[in-house]
Amino acid sequence: MMKNKLATKIFIYLAIFSLFILIFLFFFQVIFINTFYEWTKTRTIKNLSKDILVTERDTSLYDKLDRVSYKENVCIELTNSNGDNLYSSNGSNCRLRSRTIKRNFINSNKESKTYNLVNNFTKEKSIMSATKLSNNLYIFISTSLIPLDSTINIIEQQLIIVSIVVLLLSIVVAYFISKRLSNPIIKISKAAKLISKGKLKTNFDSGSDIKELVDLTNALNDMKDELSKTEELQRDLMANVSHDLKTPLTMIKAYAELILDININDKEKCKNNLNIIIEEVNRLNNLVNDILTLTKVESNLDNLSKSEFDLINLIKKIVKQHNIYVIKDGYSIEFIHDNIDKLVINADKKKIEQVIYNLLNNALNYTGEDKKVIIKVEDDDKDYTIMVIDSGKGIDKKEIDHIFDRYYRSKKNHKRYVYGTGLGLSIVKNILLLHNYPYGVKSIKNKGTTFYFKIKKDS
Repeated sequence: MMKNKLATKIFIYLAIFSLFILIFLFFFQVIFINTFYEWTKTRTIKNLSKDILVTERDTSLYDKLDRVSYKENVCIELTNSNGDNLYSSNGSNCRLRSRTIKRNFINSNKESKTYNLVNNFTKEKSIMSATKLSNNLYIFISTSLIPLDSTINIIEQQLIIVSIVVLLLSIVVAYFISKRLSNPIIKISKAAKLISKGKLKTNFDSGSDIKELVDLTNALNDMKDELSKTEELQRDLMANVSHDLKTPLTMIKAYAELILDININDKEKCKNNLNIIIEEVNRLNNLVNDILTLTKVESNLDNLSKSEFDLINLIKKIVKQHNIYVIKDGYSIEFIHDNIDKLVINADKKKIEQVIYNLLNNALNYTGEDKKVIIKVEDDDKDYTIMVIDSGKGIDKKEIDHIFDRYYRSKKNHKRYVYGTGLGLSIVKNILLLHNYPYGVKSIKNKGTTFYFKIKKDS
């Protein structure tokens, strides 16, 4: 149905356009041919008058006028101011007999004038151009207008035949053009319908070499690929969230049942079980908070609340909060900010704090056996670079492109239990995108990984 509509419309438009061209040619060749013929003749004799630059003493004047009269098939007469003929060309087209018109023009003192003449007896039409060459010299050029009735009849018959042939050819051409333009669009439409039904492996292929259609096809394929990635991320998100919710809930239930089963007087066991329940509840709480945060920043529902604050003091505060890891598990967190005692920036303080917090937690999870993590602030020419460096085993090149994806974890590069929800780096990415801060990751196998972002000095 859609195919017929599109192809038919294109066909009709092209056919109407061809018909319009034929009608225009008919009117121009038949209806306006007399007017155009008279205009052409008038312009010709006017131009001849301008081209003949003469004086009374020019000995080659008459020869020149004879040549022009013969070549252009016109009648030429020269007169003085008294109306006396000085020269008259010979020929069948020489019919200037109206001395009254000549006398009236000479007395009018005009530079030039064109007359349309009609013979009262033969009804023959002619055109005369009168031009003043000097005070005592006037030139009159005339030509007869040949009746075009027979010519018009021939043109009409010729146009009818030509119009039929051209119209048939235009119909054939319009049909093929309509098919050529409509078929690629129909293919794209069919592919779009399949994709709307969830068949995201369908590729858009217009089968056309038209640049605009090729660009459209490429754009739609890019869009389809993004939809596929989004759907895959949604499936992964549901699977991971379901797993991360189910695991702590199962543990909470199991340890709660243990509390019911054990002797209530055994306070030590009860305390241990309750601590495990509290840890799992905290883990659930962190997971829910991370999901909410990520949802807000990805959907742009969480607007930035910018203010000026000292980034150096903020990082010192975060490092101090993480001292519990240093004391408990022997981690080493070093903050290097050479010659930068104060760095005031205009940004969303809570979100930048979360960026530093998440990057530091990630480094603590993946650092090497020396358990060393470095936070470093460098002053470049145009911006400040904030780096979080670990001494872990590094990230494979294949994994680097996905490291900021939701729930993506490097599975080979750590030996300890990894704390976190798997959403931290994705939150980092989206917060930095909101601030328009460039970010990235550099990693060397068996030497460590550096996560960084840049803050322009003029921002």
